[in-house]
Amino acid sequence: MADWKCMKCGSAEFEKGQFQATGGDLAKIFDVQNKKFITVTCTECGYTELYKAETSMGMNLLDFLTD
Repeated sequence: MADWKCMKCGSAEFEKGQFQATGGDLAKIFDVQNKKFITVTCTECGYTELYKAETSMGMNLLDFLTD
């Protein structure tokens, strides 16, 4: 990510983050956050790119048990 540039404004300054979302009918019924995404957001203009990340079965089970 050292050479990342914003596609909208050309800035090289960014912040990384992540979020999880439900996907599939059973995941929605049981409110399991089984999709994980990495975000890269330009600090100048706010443009955000999403990258799909892998989730583990253990983390999915933990999410199910804590809901």
